[in-house]
Amino acid sequence: MVREFENRNEWAIILGASSGMGLATAKKLAQEGLNVCLVYRALRNDMEGIEAEFKAIVSQHNVQLIHFNKDVVKPENRETILSKLEDILLETGKVKCLVHSIAKGNLKPMVSDEKSELQNDDFHITMENMAFSLYDWTKHIFSKNLFAEDARIISFTSEGNKKAWKNYAAISAAKVALEAISRNIALEFAEHGIKSNCIEAGITDTASFRMIPGSEKLAEYTIKRNPFHRLTKPEDVANVVYLLTKEESKWINGITLQVNGGEHLS
Repeated sequence: MVREFENRNEWAIILGASSGMGLATAKKLAQEGLNVCLVYRALRNDMEGIEAEFKAIVSQHNVQLIHFNKDVVKPENRETILSKLEDILLETGKVKCLVHSIAKGNLKPMVSDEKSELQNDDFHITMENMAFSLYDWTKHIFSKNLFAEDARIISFTSEGNKKAWKNYAAISAAKVALEAISRNIALEFAEHGIKSNCIEAGITDTASFRMIPGSEKLAEYTIKRNPFHRLTKPEDVANVVYLLTKEESKWINGITLQVNGGEHLS
């Protein structure tokens, strides 16, 4: 089997790589020969399962893999991670793509007699993690001259960027900001060979999705609404991430691409 990135000493940095779309993306890109730098936040009790997944990636696909259980927002953590990667890359290695799959946000109602209500600080925390961190990481990688000549930046948004769902206000605002940042990266970094795009995935059964209040009903509705009568799978999204890293997609820049099997049609 021909692997797209075999023996190129190119890397993918994936933020939010311990589960869901981030982990599926790590597996897909490693399958195609990209080395992977995986950043995530996880509880100690979950680490055994996560590390088993990472070991399987290395054994199955014969790539280099480094991983960090660190908060992506803290500047000192970015520096630690990128300095470590820089040491591994030496003079010939480069970062082919940065994938932003951060799902740390507050799911609180604006008005409630029973639950904690959404506050200004909740917006700040959500925006820092799910939107502003895309720019912070892009800028930091760029400042260290680690990007490949034809680099790709890919982030994940959702239909909640334009629809009002209960308890989703902070994340919705973050997704709108994420898309705006992605578009401007596409414009302002283009002269340096960097392309930036968002993927708007359909309703995907991930741990993050299951945290949304009423997710069961939303999933049921989506299965009826989708032309293929199923939810989007993390692997569906990972496949499109791979397509956006290929040579043939180098003229795709600054878009939000719907990956949902036609879910948006009705």
